[in-house]
Amino acid sequence: MPSPNQPVPFTADDYRARMARAAESAAEAGLAGVLIAPGPDLVHLTGYRPVNTERLTLLVLRAGEDPVLVVPTLEAPDAEQAVGSPALTLRDWTDGKDPYAVAAPLLDADGRFGISDNAWAMHLLGLQQFLPGTSYVSLTEALPMLRAVKDAAELERLAAAGAAADATYEEILKVRFSGRKETDVAADLAALLKQFGHSQVDFTVVGSGPNGANPHHEAGDRTIERGDMVVLDFGGLKHGYGSDTSRTVHVDEPTAEEQRVHDIVREAQEAGCRAVRPGIACQEIDRAARAVITEFGYGERFIHRTGHGIGVTTHEPPYMIEGEEQLLVPGMCFSVEPGIYLPGRFGVRIEDIVTVTEDGGRRLNTTARELAVVE
Repeated sequence: MPSPNQPVPFTADDYRARMARAAESAAEAGLAGVLIAPGPDLVHLTGYRPVNTERLTLLVLRAGEDPVLVVPTLEAPDAEQAVGSPALTLRDWTDGKDPYAVAAPLLDADGRFGISDNAWAMHLLGLQQFLPGTSYVSLTEALPMLRAVKDAAELERLAAAGAAADATYEEILKVRFSGRKETDVAADLAALLKQFGHSQVDFTVVGSGPNGANPHHEAGDRTIERGDMVVLDFGGLKHGYGSDTSRTVHVDEPTAEEQRVHDIVREAQEAGCRAVRPGIACQEIDRAARAVITEFGYGERFIHRTGHGIGVTTHEPPYMIEGEEQLLVPGMCFSVEPGIYLPGRFGVRIEDIVTVTEDGGRRLNTTARELAVVE
């Protein structure tokens, strides 16, 4: 049995089922198959996490065919150790040989294939040169739901990552902000994420004062001052699954305007979360949050989408934005993170990860969303 701090491990059967679903989804989309390069898609489908290099590694999935992983001979032993390896066949190639000659017989010479977004251009061009009748489309475009719906074991990991991010926020409220640089607080956030079990820290945004008006501000050398709003946005991977949360704090008591703007964002974020339920389009989450901010006159200052999916990466499909008509289904996980950004002054963002349930939505972040006052 796994310990309380360790999730239930994935099995070869889990990966076999994921690969079969991917191949079936490709066929339903009118594709001859999917081609998976090293990266999050390969990790999700096989548990194998090689480095993406000039040597071709490619998982080929086609409906009715056994999965095949093409790998360099020198990396085959590592591939064989992946949890999902019993569910696929390895085809290796040695340096000095043409890897595309190994991959080509696995493909339909006139087929259209979905291919991982992060596949190297040199590999795609190599396949096209060997099989000029083939064509390709990115998986985000062709199969946006490939990793979107999480099973119970994946949800367990996402919940654990969210709880670790929440614990990090609770602890960061205890540190001193005023008189310290943004990079100092960012380092505290990174250390706390690690302390609470993250193996990888992806970002630690600390936007103080006017820097908070830049949603993706990189923590810099600005010294945080009394009277500053400070946007905190941080996350990474725990047990291979992502966390991502944002809260906005204030150094000493806020002004009436600062409190009002924060209250508007909090109301918008609540509206976005309340809107989550199966069967509605992703864009409805954006509409619900944006309507509140627009009603109060700050619509032009909400300058990004309301949310993004999360799983084996901290940003992935689906996206909560106008025009995205993908319907929500149970097991989907994504952020709800509206914000208001006043250039040269301050910004506010509040973010939770939400998973779609059978009858609504459940937040995976539960820390207080009120404006916290720090020293």
